[in-house]
Amino acid sequence: MAGGLAERDTVGMTKARLVSFGLVQLDGRTYDHDVLVERGRVSRRRKKDSKPQRDRYGHTPLTTAEPLPWHCRRMIIGTGVEGRLPVTPEVVEEARRRGIELLVLRTEEACVRLSAADATADVDETAAVLHVTC
Repeated sequence: MAGGLAERDTVGMTKARLVSFGLVQLDGRTYDHDVLVERGRVSRRRKKDSKPQRDRYGHTPLTTAEPLPWHCRRMIIGTGVEGRLPVTPEVVEEARRRGIELLVLRTEEACVRLSAADATADVDETAAVLHVTC
């Protein structure tokens, strides 16, 4: 299902993997855009509110201005194939303030960690933001 995505699309995800540049697969469904995973549900990343900081970072960064999956104990951020998604200090600080363990990894490794969390029944405690390009 590359492209279109309902706000609540996948529940009970069991496997995540980076297919190739620009494509991530979650529980057998393929997405061609950045996604959020929270409590086993997948939704499209809404980065519009972070775009004003694009010039500062050279890329639209992950900021607290956009909706992030804060209902978790661990948040995995996949920073893209080459690890180029900037994560602002405000995201790091907000995670710390909320007591959330933050793992910032290239998307391929983030998918491995997300799959492992699901395999250990941590899916409700682990959220993710997966950047599928750079």
